Amino acid sequence: MDRHQAISDFLAKRHYAAINPVAALIDMDGTLYDSMGHHADAWMKMVSGLGINMPRDEFFRYEGRTGASTINIIFNKAYGRDATQEEIERLYHLKTEYFNSMSAVAPMPGAAQLLDMMQETGMRRVLVTGSGQASLIERLERDFPGAFSPQMMVTSRNVTHGKPHPEPYIRAMQMARVKPSQSIAIENAPLGVKSASAAGAFTIGLTTGPIPGRELKEAGADIVYPSMQALADDFHNLVYDMFNSSLG
Repeated sequence: MDRHQAISDFLAKRHYAAINPVAALIDMDGTLYDSMGHHADAWMKMVSGLGINMPRDEFFRYEGRTGASTINIIFNKAYGRDATQEEIERLYHLKTEYFNSMSAVAPMPGAAQLLDMMQETGMRRVLVTGSGQASLIERLERDFPGAFSPQMMVTSRNVTHGKPHPEPYIRAMQMARVKPSQSIAIENAPLGVKSASAAGAFTIGLTTGPIPGRELKEAGADIVYPSMQALADDFHNLVYDMFNSSLG
């Protein structure tokens, strides 16, 4: 699908008169950082220690959930019950330790370029992540200086309902003081796409992991790019087309 068709379909679907992309609401893992493989490996090591057998790719589909939500899914599959609060805290701490013991994750190619273009155009940027791991969040200022202020971050620590619930993206819009029709969201996983789409944002899907683009489209992505670099390379054109479609 080309940009013009994606924008036209979005406006028709949402019954918006216009789209004016004032704010970008951006996921972190698998979008700004090439970190999803590490997360999947850390979850695998944690569940293996419990004697639970799960396919590695399944954790890519949980991306965007809070740690507590993921652990409850694991427990319901294995034991038919939710985890206790003590189990959640202990196991998420263990998973975090495994993640932190791995080699440092690299910024996603094209991420810094995209953030720089947003900054040049005055686009507000809000981080929207299901993670609560300080190790990654603390890296943002070092890897992407000035891209996100502490007041423009939605993490697992300040939402009641994580992705795929729309709350994270609704909170991000509130932080940026924008309407859904003024927002674009950038996501790499179905749960995040569902969250952003349910909040009413123009939702851009990225195929940066094993999940195919068709699954992102089925989850509600308005347009899908094969990488963050591909989005960065096309971003000015996409925003230009949005603005001109709004004028039309």
